[in-house]
Amino acid sequence: MTRKPVPGEKPLFWVGSSLKDISRFPSQVQRSVGFALSAAQYGGKHPSAKPWKGDGPGILEVVRDHDGDTYRALYTVRFANAVYVLHAFQKKSPHGIATRQSDAALIKERLKLAQRDYEERYG
Repeated sequence: MTRKPVPGEKPLFWVGSSLKDISRFPSQVQRSVGFALSAAQYGGKHPSAKPWKGDGPGILEVVRDHDGDTYRALYTVRFANAVYVLHAFQKKSPHGIATRQSDAALIKERLKLAQRDYEERYG
């Protein structure tokens, strides 16, 4: 279900399975991610959103711990007229805070998909 943005709000687009993946997160985590995405839609940055260290500027991640698990949601604000959610996952890396290579590759691919979609929608 998609609704029309209100004045001053950028539309939010979900790439791949990101919406389905977030819907599996605990409700408290979903709310945290939702607040961060809402801030991004209005041109702001939620305090819990941090720059992601892969693929250059304009990609932010929200990291939330809940019941001993860590959840991440990544989105991009690179585009002037829209916010794209690229990936959402429960962190399972065996190496500290590092993002698994498979997740990093998926984010990179979804960023390309978002770029293509944005160009089709906005020229």
